[in-house]
Amino acid sequence: MLDAKSVEKAPAWHHRPGVLARFITDLIADEMSHLRPGGAPLPPQPWPLDLAMNEQGLGLDSLELLSVASALNEALHLHESGIEDLLLARHLFGEWIEIAADGLAAFDAELTFRTSGSSGSAKSCVHALANLQQEVDHLATLTAGAQRVLTAVPAHHIYGFLFTVLLPERLGCEAVVDVRRHTPQALAQLLRQGDLLISHPAHWALMARHAGQFPPGVHGITSTAPCPDAVARNLAVIGLDRLTQIYGSSETAGIGTRNAPNDPYQLMPFWSRDTGDSALLLRTTPEGTVFPHAIQDRLEWPSASKFQVRGRLDEAVQVGGTNVFPAHIREVLLGHPQVADAAVRLMEPEEGTRLKAFIVPVLGADRDKLLAELWTWTEARLGATSRPKAFTLGDSVPRNAMGKLAAWQLGVQGAELVQ
Repeated sequence: MLDAKSVEKAPAWHHRPGVLARFITDLIADEMSHLRPGGAPLPPQPWPLDLAMNEQGLGLDSLELLSVASALNEALHLHESGIEDLLLARHLFGEWIEIAADGLAAFDAELTFRTSGSSGSAKSCVHALANLQQEVDHLATLTAGAQRVLTAVPAHHIYGFLFTVLLPERLGCEAVVDVRRHTPQALAQLLRQGDLLISHPAHWALMARHAGQFPPGVHGITSTAPCPDAVARNLAVIGLDRLTQIYGSSETAGIGTRNAPNDPYQLMPFWSRDTGDSALLLRTTPEGTVFPHAIQDRLEWPSASKFQVRGRLDEAVQVGGTNVFPAHIREVLLGHPQVADAAVRLMEPEEGTRLKAFIVPVLGADRDKLLAELWTWTEARLGATSRPKAFTLGDSVPRNAMGKLAAWQLGVQGAELVQ
């Protein structure tokens, strides 16, 4: 592991060729997906340096430019150098990269990442770069020997930043390859011995189903949501050498790791339990300072340093590696004038991996027309992972004897439309 002096002398992450361009592109694309739910996608990466950021290029109007510039300023703390206003004075993508590089040259000790929740209230999470580097030093011991990093996750989220920005530099990897536009079959052909593939459970499920066979010596990393045990086992069957599962969040960064389904997670060495409060974990910084952190899940502890995750403490569920909030989605559905009541939940495993909604129409509503309208209603108001992919209509929301929301099966109750 690196000592304090060697960490200080390590090359700055933003000096690696192409890293800032990838980070900024991913951040802009994410911000625009929230500003324009269901809107036309932005151009694929990599973007040319002379791409205009305004309506003549990316198509951003003045308010969208302000929003995107504000998000980039927040993420990279450009305000610390006083350079953030230049983002609105410069109009080319390459100029934005130069502004970010200049700002980071003056201050790069902290970064801000936002939670992936799509409830409309995503939270800003500030992290000291030294703490992230401390985690990467540990991760490097788990991924030693990796020659290339292949990424199916965005670089501006904390998981992507740790594993596709900081870790490749720490390992001395020869390349970071964006594989988000590769089919599972094409990706399997691209993989070679010594590759480290960074992805999330929804993508790993596609790989398990369609990749065919992995070459020997490929190590996988998964995070953002629990990876189903069946997916992990199927990946092993088709040749994935190892799948390391990372437990953590945007608020905490990484907390624990495991290499086998059903195994408990092992705490990273700078985390410990708070024996006085089961809702807290303790994080020790490189300087030796200890900070408490609230956790979002119920943890069960078979030993002092090993834990199992037993469900969330909040009401979020995971779709495609993103936190989505059924209660918020229900409120969006209730905003339709023809909807009297609604319920939203994850599909059953045999039905799919997306959300489904049960809709109670108002008295006298045209049910066929309502089913058709619900698609456009949700497309205009919700991001892709938050949109239910199946609607079932009925006279009342299913509830059990205790009055709690009950499960419903697709294809059984009432009128239904599945996309």
